[in-house]
Amino acid sequence: MSHYQTAAKDRVPVLQKAAFGAGHLINNLIPGILGVFIVFLKTTAFGMDPLLAGFIVGIPRLFDAITDPVMGYISDNTNSRFGRRRPYILLGAIFTGIVFAVLWQISENNSEMFNFWYLLGFSILLIFGNTIFSTPLIALGYEMTSDYNERTRLMSFANTIGQVAWMLVPFLYILIPDEALFGSQPEAVRKVALIAGGVIIILGILPSIFCRGIDASNMEGREEITLRSIWGSMGKIFKGIKQVFQNKPFVKLCMATFLVFNGFQIVAEFGVFIINFYMFEGNWGASKLWVALFPAVTAAYTAFIAIPIINWMANKYGKRNAFIIATVISILGYVLKWWGFNPGEPLMIFLPIPMMAFGMGCLFTLMMSMTADVCDLDELENGMPRKEGTFGAIYWWMIKVGQGLALVFSGLILKLLGYDSSAATQTAEALTGMRITDIALPVITAALAIWVMWKYDLSEERAKEIKAELVNRRGEL
Repeated sequence: MSHYQTAAKDRVPVLQKAAFGAGHLINNLIPGILGVFIVFLKTTAFGMDPLLAGFIVGIPRLFDAITDPVMGYISDNTNSRFGRRRPYILLGAIFTGIVFAVLWQISENNSEMFNFWYLLGFSILLIFGNTIFSTPLIALGYEMTSDYNERTRLMSFANTIGQVAWMLVPFLYILIPDEALFGSQPEAVRKVALIAGGVIIILGILPSIFCRGIDASNMEGREEITLRSIWGSMGKIFKGIKQVFQNKPFVKLCMATFLVFNGFQIVAEFGVFIINFYMFEGNWGASKLWVALFPAVTAAYTAFIAIPIINWMANKYGKRNAFIIATVISILGYVLKWWGFNPGEPLMIFLPIPMMAFGMGCLFTLMMSMTADVCDLDELENGMPRKEGTFGAIYWWMIKVGQGLALVFSGLILKLLGYDSSAATQTAEALTGMRITDIALPVITAALAIWVMWKYDLSEERAKEIKAELVNRRGEL
């Protein structure tokens, strides 16, 4: 690939990168803690049926089908002295933090169905708040720089900070059962939720304070934002969505992301059960350290080794080629899990990590950078206003709905494989089924993602041509 010096005006200051990364940390922290809490919801803390627990996380994601595109439209068309995105990021962070804290104030003495409906109701509110926060945040990242390579550097920086959540969250598997810290596991869940709510608010507001997007003060074609205009503009919203889905490179990005992320997400909690029940025969006291270490070490390797290598590959070989190479490497890592999860040698669980980490490491680093390139293509083809909010909403709607479906299917697959949430041990057949599914599913979906991206054609050269055309069209110097 050709190389050039990024113009000073296109570079994002480190403080802004860090603040944007703090927002990404929150976007990772919320599903990370939810994933841990769902495990305890299904097991020793609350003992809820795994299918019901899957519905609690899965059903609210369906509301994103409406709220995400609407929030993207609102964000794209907002005209305020604080910009198009930052007011919503501020309000969304505060609302999401409060709801998250309230969501998990449940008692183990309640009936299963009472807890189910309580958690489901507040989970829908959490999704609503997270939409207000994350949709403008993602859109803001797309417009913080117009430079092809700086976009990748920005997303690499943000994704590295975001991985901190996955380094810390797994240790909740150790802290929550610790009787020296908490009187009971349900009490631990309630207190951790309160702390997490405060962290969400504090870190979530940072992008609204420090990050800067494009100057939209003179942007043409925007609609007036009122409740009446939003309702009256539903046709325009869906017209914008239709335009987005006519963007072939973007559709490929969505499909590939959906496959890789949800292939991983469906089996994400399988590792907890495999380590505990297969490697340690259901002895939680012996397994909890390894349950925490495996995802934490994976996240650390992803942040500090895989992502820098992926960033280098993107600059050297192009973003599409970097994605394909990294995904192939991750497939080899998934296969190594068969030998890595060894009852006699727990240290072997680290064997697949160096390769497996490239899968999730490349996903949001490269796909979000490429989505920013796609926004330029859309402006070239469809004019103003730019639709970063709509692109970001649809991209993350695909992820969130897929994640919800993945969690539902995860519970369903566990039941079909014979997992018993009330049992101290699991049958050999159930464990073998879990081990095979844990490897085969992400391998298949990753291979399909490579096939989808094989003919992705928005190259660096084409992206630079588009940028030059837009600069001429806008009359910029």
